[in-house]
Formats: sequence, structure tokens, C-alpha cells
Amino acid sequence: MSGITIALSKGRIFDETLPLLAAADIVPADDPETSRKLIIGTNRPDVRIVIVRASDVPTYVQYGAADLGIAGKDVLLEHGGAGLYQPLDLEIAKCRMSVAVPAGFDYQQAVRRGARLRVATKYIDTAREHFAGKGVHVDLIKLYGSMELAPLAGLAEAIVDLVSSGGTLKANNLVEVEQIMPISSRLIVNQASLKIKREQLQPLIDTFATAVASRHAERAG
Repeated sequence: MSGITIALSKGRIFDETLPLLAAADIVPADDPETSRKLIIGTNRPDVRIVIVRASDVPTYVQYGAADLGIAGKDVLLEHGGAGLYQPLDLEIAKCRMSVAVPAGFDYQQAVRRGARLRVATKYIDTAREHFAGKGVHVDLIKLYGSMELAPLAGLAEAIVDLVSSGGTLKANNLVEVEQIMPISSRLIVNQASLKIKREQLQPLIDTFATAVASRHAERAG
């Protein structure tokens, strides 16, 4: 039986996944921050990790290039989740998706007035749904990075982006005016892999679930 391939992205998700992997006795052989390798072996000969862009994780899992992966709810909403089983909210890489505007811009007044807002975001589908639900007319401008620059350069009146501490917004004289939803990372599994490799994958899923539950218990305690 072939091994297990896990799709992960570099940075916060990778770092916060390490304790979950350790709970399953999986230790990556390299650190993706210092290694140029895109396929990383582990201490287990049957488990390897592929390092991909965060937005590509669901695609690798959907098409079976990875058996499972870890992706933020923000990425999954934009992807649509087709062909994916999402058994577990791992409650890692927590942040929130919010609307932010330049300090001094009267967002509530603009929304009430029925003005057409220009909103820069890479989360087009989520933003569209949010503003449609409020009956607000928006022109959505797709950007891939540095959302904070859009209002400063006059490209947009508002942005929809992930906010963690709010430090980047503050540094660019922007304020958070509305929270759309809390975001955390989910375990996602290829549906065909789950059938074919259930004996290998199910213990891993169960271990992750136990680790998340014990973290809950610690916080509650």
C-alpha cells in the first residue's frame, strides 16, 4: 500500500501543525523555512510532506496529489471545497476576516447612503456574499498581496482581509470596521484516499482530533 502525502503551506500553519504531527509521531526531516525542498520526508518512511502555496492546498488534495492537507477556512471558502472531506477544525492559525477602511472614512454612513464601494480583496466570493447579504453595492477588485496599500493609493475605499493582531492595519492608518467571520485551519482529506487508505489515514485523523480535544481540556482547566 502506498504512503501518505500531506500538503502544508509554509509559515504559521506549518509551525502550528508541528505539535499535531508530533502527537502522531511524525517529525519532518527538514524545515521548509531553511530548506529549498518542496517534498520533505519524515521520520516515517510511509509519510511525506509537500510544501505548496496556502491557496493551492485544497487543489492538491482535491485531485489526489496529496491525501490530506491543512488549509484555512478562508482558502476553503474561495476554493468551494469540491471533492474534499473536512472532518476537523484544528483550531490553529486563528484570525478573523474583516472589513477595514482608512481612519476617518465614515464606513457606516457610506453603507447607509447606498454608495457603491470599491473593495480590494483576494477573497472575492466571500466578500461578494457578505456585502450582498447587507444589500451594499460593491465593486470588487482582486489583489494578491498588500491589501493595505489599496486605500492608501486610492484604488479602493475598503479592503476585506485577514486580521490577526491588527498591527499592520494600525501601521497603515486603517481601522477594522466589521468582522465577517472567525477563521481557523481545517484538516481536509481526499475522498478517494479515505476509502483506499482508510487504515492509514483514520488513525491520523483520530490522533489529530484527540490532540485538539486535549488542548480544549487544557484551556478549560
